[in-house]
Order: sequence, then structure tokens, then C-alpha cells
Amino acid sequence: FAGMAVLLAAIGIWGVVSYSVVQRRRELGIRMALGARADQAVGLILRAGIVNAAVGVGIGAAAALGLTRYLGALLYEIDAADPATFVTGAALLFAVALLAAWLPARRAIQVDPAETLRSE
Repeated sequence: FAGMAVLLAAIGIWGVVSYSVVQRRRELGIRMALGARADQAVGLILRAGIVNAAVGVGIGAAAALGLTRYLGALLYEIDAADPATFVTGAALLFAVALLAAWLPARRAIQVDPAETLRSE
């Protein structure tokens, strides 16, 4: 059941982050047309993804720690504040957010900047 919850969270993170990168496609086209290198454009998107993922993981971890007393009765043979579970879950969702930012950013910079500017 927990695996399904993590999968649904990962799909949601992937969708939101990918959509935000697609929304910035025109901005990336302008930056590339003005002389930005591909690694600079991807770095810009990844920095934003890292900040958003770190904030989300921090808020989620704080909320989860705050709710451990309520969840303790529902868990079997595991502590509600198990450090390995917290670290693994946070690392997995953080990695999904980075991958969700990196893949669309790589696709967006491969498009010709002139085509991007003309299409919108």
C-alpha cells in the first residue's frame, strides 16, 4: 500500500515539474537565441527543480514527523519515525523531481530557438 502511495506521489511530482518546464520553453528559446549555452539552460531548470524539490521534501518531512504520533497505531513492526524510511522516501521523491526537470529541459533545448519563438 505504501509503495502505491509513493508511486502516485512520484507520478504527481513528475507531472507538475514536467509541466512547469514545458511552460518555460519559450523562455529557454529566448535564452538560447541570445547566446546561452545548453548546459546553462539546463542548469537554470535544474536549480529551480532542486529548490522546489528541497522545499517540498522539507515540508513533507516536517508534516510526516508531526503526524507520527497519529500513525504509530497503524504501523506494524516499524517505528513511526523510522529514519531509514524517511530518508529513503525523501531521496526517492527528490530524485524523481530532478529527473522530471532534467528530461523535459533536455528536450526543450534541442528545439531550434527560432522555431520556438515563431510558434507562439
